[in-house]
Amino acid sequence: MAQRADPRPVVEEGLVAGLRCRACRYPALSGTARCARCGGPTDPERFGPHGRVWSSTVVRIGVSDRVPPYGLAVVDLLDGPRLLAHLIDPEPVPPESWVEVVGTTDHGDVLVAPVDRGRDWPGGPAGDRRERPGEGRPGGRALALPTADIGAGVFVQGVGTSMFGRFPGQPLEELAWQAVTEALEAASLAPAEIEAVWVGSVFAPGAVTPRILRGLGIGAVPVIRVENACASGTTAYHEAVHAVGSGRYRRVLALGVEQLSTAFDGPIVPDLTDPEGAAGLALPALYALQANRYLWAHPSVSMAEVAQVAVKNKAHGAQNPRAQLHQAPSLEEVLGSRPIADPLTFLQCCPLGDGAAAAVVSLEGDVAVRSSALTSGVAWDHDCDELWGESCVGRAAAAAFDAAGLAPSDMDVLEVHDAFTIGEVSTLEALGVAAPGQGAQLAASGRSAIEGAQPVNTSGGLLSRGHPLGATGLAQIAEIVWQLQGRSGPRQVRGARRGLVETMGGGAAGVDGNASVVTVLERA
Repeated sequence: MAQRADPRPVVEEGLVAGLRCRACRYPALSGTARCARCGGPTDPERFGPHGRVWSSTVVRIGVSDRVPPYGLAVVDLLDGPRLLAHLIDPEPVPPESWVEVVGTTDHGDVLVAPVDRGRDWPGGPAGDRRERPGEGRPGGRALALPTADIGAGVFVQGVGTSMFGRFPGQPLEELAWQAVTEALEAASLAPAEIEAVWVGSVFAPGAVTPRILRGLGIGAVPVIRVENACASGTTAYHEAVHAVGSGRYRRVLALGVEQLSTAFDGPIVPDLTDPEGAAGLALPALYALQANRYLWAHPSVSMAEVAQVAVKNKAHGAQNPRAQLHQAPSLEEVLGSRPIADPLTFLQCCPLGDGAAAAVVSLEGDVAVRSSALTSGVAWDHDCDELWGESCVGRAAAAAFDAAGLAPSDMDVLEVHDAFTIGEVSTLEALGVAAPGQGAQLAASGRSAIEGAQPVNTSGGLLSRGHPLGATGLAQIAEIVWQLQGRSGPRQVRGARRGLVETMGGGAAGVDGNASVVTVLERA
């Protein structure tokens, strides 16, 4: 078998090989066919050696062949692109610090070292950021909002889930059968009444979908499988909603399935086809980079406030019999748990596991779909000071609220993507539920608890329910439907009428999120 080409940047004499657009002069690393800003042709160019740190972290667990601890930094090269580099010493470097490219590591990763901020750089004084291109992304170009209007008369007629946990000895088909059977029973439908099926999964075997449907008695209908990282399940739901809303079908099954316990012994390893993944950037480190940038940008926020998200969500999960975890740790236990990637600790990271979730979308039911928006990310580059994923979620949210004719304050209960504590904080700000720098205070103040003014992640979220990637989004849908039906038991939010689900699908792909789905539901 031919050896795959190394996707990481090439360093020659302290300079990083890349490309620059002939038309708009946009700089980028090698590995793109056209300019990410304008689509124009590019020419080779070398960048560096100096750059400024956007954020950094120290990775303290082994998820690649690098031996921890090792330091990672997102670096904006002077008049050049953004890249991921290894720090010469495993010590964090503050945002906006100057570094210079000094070579490569033994693994071939770009290696940088801190340098004196007082030095006279050719690009200007050390305290000045380069001029930003203005509103919109990328490069000042306004980004269109996705379509979220589905018309009237689309409902979630029934939902169901399996238990969530690690079940390596249980066939994935059985988990799916549990979820679909419950959803069909809740909808009072027979399998033969389903007219089409959308399935979301990331790592499930290719032939598992027909085996699942054969075991349920569903056949001779269109079946479409989708993959959108963590948003795979809600992507299946989104497509089912728009298929019914457009009049193509009357009753559609959306299913999310995943069995990670048989695919990975520990954390999900980085995707080696991505430059960032090849350099050892796993998702805990990616979110740790966001946390450090967030804390730097909002110095009044403490990591203890961010960690309160884990305390809240795990307390919610302790009341969810289907959740993977049922412990309710204290703040001290969360902060004192094993370091994963600074500043994130073990109890601030979601567990990986197995599970399935399903929803029947149709023309009748007691939970109406007010809107559903799906969008993808754009280049997360040197022109962007936003946290990774913030723009992607924000655009999906803006479209969903606009189509529903509602505002973030109208939501009575929310399920959002809290794979890591900082994820819930930044998502609530991107949704407009909290102002910039205020997201962490919602958990710390009790506002986002079940008994609070606007509860978030009543299921326990990914931090407690678990994160079987393809099933996660539809598990979120199930929780909101149960809340609006008044069927959430001890987790019930009083008077819940409207709810929101947000799922972010992401990875180390050089974009600010693979995909984001935001949907608004309302009790009919």
